[in-house]
Amino acid sequence: MAYEPLYLAYLVYFNRDRDYFECHEVLEELWLARERDPLYKALLQTAVGLYHFRNNNVRGGLMMLNRSYEVLQQYPGDTLGINLIKLAREVEDYARKLDSYADQPFEYYDLTIELIDPILVEEVTATGKEIVPNRPQRRGPQRPLPSHRANKEF
Repeated sequence: MAYEPLYLAYLVYFNRDRDYFECHEVLEELWLARERDPLYKALLQTAVGLYHFRNNNVRGGLMMLNRSYEVLQQYPGDTLGINLIKLAREVEDYARKLDSYADQPFEYYDLTIELIDPILVEEVTATGKEIVPNRPQRRGPQRPLPSHRANKEF
């Protein structure tokens, strides 16, 4: 496998499932393992920005997408097997629209990360077969399931 499994999972959750909470969960783990690599953080922030806006948090979405764009634009266009130039432009455009949201509201829409490396396409497809979509999607951290003692009647 040429790409990190957590990165592949991120792309499945982002493009197929539009599950931006799970994107955050898996990519944060990789970001920490990669000594807080700024590119992984920017990709993480793209998902978090969309998550916030989809949940009616315009300010949070704007902040995350602006931060993401600042970093994404600094990398070569074909980094990590994706069309990073296109993604950076789309993130910038989204942030610009959010900045004017009070005067020009618009409907939420998803972004799609274009995969340009055939090996990445293959690996994401294979990974997607292993990942069951979360239905319904989680909207935040979840507490562990109660222990068996919680089910006992007293």
